[in-house]
Amino acid sequence: MRDPVQNAELALLLEVAGTPKPGNVDRRRDHPDLRFEHFLAGAVGSVPGLRLAAGDAPLGDAFERAVAGMGEQSGGNTQFGALLLLVPLVRAASGGDLSPAGARRVCATTTVDDACAFYRAFEAVDVAVDDPPEGMEALDVRRGGDAEPALRERGLTLADVLADSAGVDGVAREWDEGFPRTFEAAAWLLADDGPIADRASRAFLRLLADEPDTFVEKRLDAETAREATERARDALDGRADPEALAEEFVARGVNPGTTADVTAAALFVALERGMEV
Repeated sequence: MRDPVQNAELALLLEVAGTPKPGNVDRRRDHPDLRFEHFLAGAVGSVPGLRLAAGDAPLGDAFERAVAGMGEQSGGNTQFGALLLLVPLVRAASGGDLSPAGARRVCATTTVDDACAFYRAFEAVDVAVDDPPEGMEALDVRRGGDAEPALRERGLTLADVLADSAGVDGVAREWDEGFPRTFEAAAWLLADDGPIADRASRAFLRLLADEPDTFVEKRLDAETAREATERARDALDGRADPEALAEEFVARGVNPGTTADVTAAALFVALERGMEV
């Protein structure tokens, strides 16, 4: 029987294997500088950090280690957001309460030290982020460990940091709201049938059709993010071909990365709840 760490690694592997996932790397499509094999290596490399998350190590240290291991491949950032979701979920599962309430409790225990570790993780890989609001330059995550004095001066925990970003970042919103989309998509996966990689693709499309992807909004703009959601609805309703949409989005650089992160987290929850492989 797999433990939560093994299910988290498997979830990362199953997420990237799902196809089509319009705009994302999958087993049929690579990006020019980021390939399927990089995601496989990233999933494997994250395991030591996930193992820390399953124990009693500080959550921030577990995340920092997972990201460092994930980044030990030549493609760069593959699963930063997915790991930010998986680390507290693995902790909750290992504690016997993989539920929205259990995940909330885990996130609520984070400390200033966890926030500092989270910032240091940005030194391992290049992560797309917005410029900070005026007057908040000291808390720009791109400063990495150099932001530690500002974090300590303000007494910001990791949960505080992510709550501040919840309005503009879908992964941070999951932390702040108790992982609602993650658990909803896990229910879809469990209710679906057929190969899990195909279920993952369908869950991805449903998530993207539900709301615009914040990664697309950061990398491109809000209008493109809304368009991607509308096109995903067309694909779900049979008015568009998902395969053709996947090719188009890859060619245009429309990459719904936050949707992929939530899909990976949902796969983990579904596996923990008995989805058979």
